[in-house]
Amino acid sequence: MNAMFLAGGAALLSILACAAPTAAADPLVLTDVRWVAEPASGKKGAPRVRIQHQRSSSDRTLDGARADFAEAQTALGRATPGPVSFAVTHDAGTLSCTGTLTRAFEGKGECRFTSDPGFERALSERGLVPDRRATLLAMLMVDATIDLADGLTREGVRPKDADDLIAAAALDVRPEYIRDLKSEALVLTDVEDAIACKALGVDGAYVRGLAAAGYRKLSANEVVSMKAMGVTADYAQAMNRAAGGNGK
Repeated sequence: MNAMFLAGGAALLSILACAAPTAAADPLVLTDVRWVAEPASGKKGAPRVRIQHQRSSSDRTLDGARADFAEAQTALGRATPGPVSFAVTHDAGTLSCTGTLTRAFEGKGECRFTSDPGFERALSERGLVPDRRATLLAMLMVDATIDLADGLTREGVRPKDADDLIAAAALDVRPEYIRDLKSEALVLTDVEDAIACKALGVDGAYVRGLAAAGYRKLSANEVVSMKAMGVTADYAQAMNRAAGGNGK
C-alpha cells in the first residue's frame, strides 16, 4: 500500500520536502523563500503562485478557493507592471512577499515567513510539533489546521505527526470524507490508511458498493488494492458469488 500511496500522492512530495532544515536568526522566521506567479495557460485553468524554499516548491491556484490567498490574488492580478507586495495570513503564520510584476499574474520576488507561536503550542499539545521551521510553511500552503487535526481525531484517525497532518490537508482528507468512507466493509483506524484511500480515489460510494456485494471488515490495504486493480462493486459481487457468497 505504501507504494500505491506514493504513486497516488506524488504531488505531495514537493510539499513535504519544504521541511528541509533551515537556519534563521529569529527562531520564528523563515527566510530564503521565493515566489513565482504564472498566468493561466493550457490545462492549468487558473493563474498560480509557486512558493519555493531551498530545493522544494509548492503551487497554489489563485481561483478564490482559499480566502487567505485573496490578497495575493488581487495584488498579482493587477494589470500594471511594477513593484508588488502581498501577504498570506494563516493559522500557521504569515507569509509576507515583495517583488515585481511584468504583467498580470506574471512576476517573481522574495518572501519572509513568520510562524505563529500559539499555533505551534497547539500542535505540541496534540503531539504534532514540527521539528523544522519549514514544516509550518508547508502547513500554510496546504491549509493544515488545528481544526483539521481535531476533526480527524474525532473520527478515529488521529494524525500521529506533523507530516500526517500535512498529507491529509494536501489530499483533502477531511472529517466528512472519513465519515463517508466508514462502512461495515472497511475497517479504518489509521490516518495513513485514509490518505491512501484518497490518493487512489476510494470514496464512500465505492466502499458501500463492496458492502452491498457482501464484503465485511476489509482492511484499507485490501480496499485500496481492489480499487487499484479496477475491481468494481459489480465485479466484487460476482467474485463473492463465485466464492460461495461468504464475502470477507
